[in-house]
Amino acid sequence: MKPLALITGVGPGTGTSLARRFAAAGYRTALIARNLPRIDALASELPDSLALPCDVTDADALAAAVGKAGHAEVVVHNAVGGAWGSFTEIDPTVLEANFQVNVMALLHLARLTTPSMVAAGHGSLIVTGNTSALRGRARFAGFAPTKAAQRILAESMARDLGPKGVHVAYLVIDAVIDVPWARERYADKPDAFFIKPSAIADEVFHLVGQDRSSWSFYAEVRPFHEVW
Repeated sequence: MKPLALITGVGPGTGTSLARRFAAAGYRTALIARNLPRIDALASELPDSLALPCDVTDADALAAAVGKAGHAEVVVHNAVGGAWGSFTEIDPTVLEANFQVNVMALLHLARLTTPSMVAAGHGSLIVTGNTSALRGRARFAGFAPTKAAQRILAESMARDLGPKGVHVAYLVIDAVIDVPWARERYADKPDAFFIKPSAIADEVFHLVGQDRSSWSFYAEVRPFHEVW
């Protein structure tokens, strides 16, 4: 049977590209997102794909979705909660909601999927992050703390699961992803300003394929012109 890649946050950008990249490599795919029409349409394009509508902050619904998918050799937590505003501007409940998506959903997802990887002696859990995991800019107060917590949680998981044969990696995306809303917001920017979702998917696939003698935990991607 083909291996299974389970992906959360299957939106029109990175999530869709991830699904297509793994399907092209011969994986079955389990697509998790709240938007059923979108993931249904994508699943109809990809062989051996399963659309699993789910809000990842609902622990019971997430458990049910993972149960329907079955054992996954690859899990990518790509779902993300974000918000803009300083700490005086944001509604505190927004920070709490983003913590549920970025941190608690990762915790539940890992608890649901990695035990079978450990039993099999191999598997990969990849988390997509951004530079908010490393720094707290003034107007990122509504989600940067949750991405930092996500990175630390992933590192803790990596240290626990690595010796058991399961690869955990955290991919920092230091760029604006090329999706329609970003094109509208940054309409004055050239193509080279954006990172391609397909390129992100390629890097995730590369991390999954690393030899266990040279596993990465922390990885970064950014456009060639990015000032960092």
